[in-house]
Amino acid sequence: MAATNSPALTNAPSKFRSAEDGWLDVSGFLDEKYGFLPVAMPITEPAVGYGAAGALAFLSKPLGEVRPGFDRPSVTFVGGMGTENGSWGAVAGDVRYWLEDRLQTVAGIVYASVNLDYFGIGDDPRLENHPLHYNLEPKGGMLQGKYRLGASRFWMGLSYAYASTQVSFDAPAGTPGRPDFRRESKVGGLTPSLTYDSRDNIFTPNRGSYVEATAGLFSEALGSDDGFQRPRLIAMQFFPIHPKLTLGLRAEGAATFGDAPFYLRPFISLRGVPIMRDQGEEMAQVEAEVRWQFWRRFSVVGFTGGGAVWNDFERLDRSKAVVTGGAGFRYELARRYGIHMGVDVAFGPDNPAVYIQVGSAWARP
Repeated sequence: MAATNSPALTNAPSKFRSAEDGWLDVSGFLDEKYGFLPVAMPITEPAVGYGAAGALAFLSKPLGEVRPGFDRPSVTFVGGMGTENGSWGAVAGDVRYWLEDRLQTVAGIVYASVNLDYFGIGDDPRLENHPLHYNLEPKGGMLQGKYRLGASRFWMGLSYAYASTQVSFDAPAGTPGRPDFRRESKVGGLTPSLTYDSRDNIFTPNRGSYVEATAGLFSEALGSDDGFQRPRLIAMQFFPIHPKLTLGLRAEGAATFGDAPFYLRPFISLRGVPIMRDQGEEMAQVEAEVRWQFWRRFSVVGFTGGGAVWNDFERLDRSKAVVTGGAGFRYELARRYGIHMGVDVAFGPDNPAVYIQVGSAWARP
């Protein structure tokens, strides 16, 4: 009978346990993983209710071959989601790297049906406590190319997106606060971008910056029903103020000019605020987060933020502002990749909200 306790077997590195401290760690699994990778995540977004999302991704190379910012695997994926309020969606995409990682291409298609509540654009007292229920059913896709400028941390990009969206409200025409809309809305446009990224990792950064400026240009010539523009700026900074303490700051601003559909107006995106609850022609928000890795792989986080939306730069009396805050915990699930996973509880203008987090709450690939 063959021995079952040979050194070659008992001393083999574990894919799910760290040789450094013996704790659960999936770095070994990710080092070797390539080919097909199943992914499943709960959905806890308060705007659509609890649900789940799943995907099957194909990786072109093991993640262990990745160097910071280089040699990333190309990924092809298909996935879907569903929530308790009847929202559902399906997506397929491909992220690919060329020219020794200087060129990134992204392609994707989506078909979804999402049930949401409409609280108006800017401050609308008629809808504050009595929102209108509506459904969006988009079908569309996008193509994007981003090119790294020399050996720098800057990327220049250009994307084209097109979607045909069915829009329906439960409330009949003439209901106070119901927006003007096309039952079938077509949107198509180009979005140039400039990105600077010096984060030490893309999952749970401890240091570095991320700044991205985009300018969406939509017109009838590009497939839209109407012409409009949608500039956006986002900036994040991460500071290691102590070996176990990290401070993160995020600021974001966006605006729309022209005849943008109501569902493409900027909205406040903070933990504690349901998605697309507070919309306006212009939006600005800030958020701060402190993460303290207080014991071994365990961390606690505290965060607070505020945002405002308004309808034009001259009529700030139509503005609406919110303040949020909360706390959570993290477990360092993959130390070599900087992946922390946990739960946040956030407090905002409505009921407390729970968020499952994998990596940073401000995820940017």
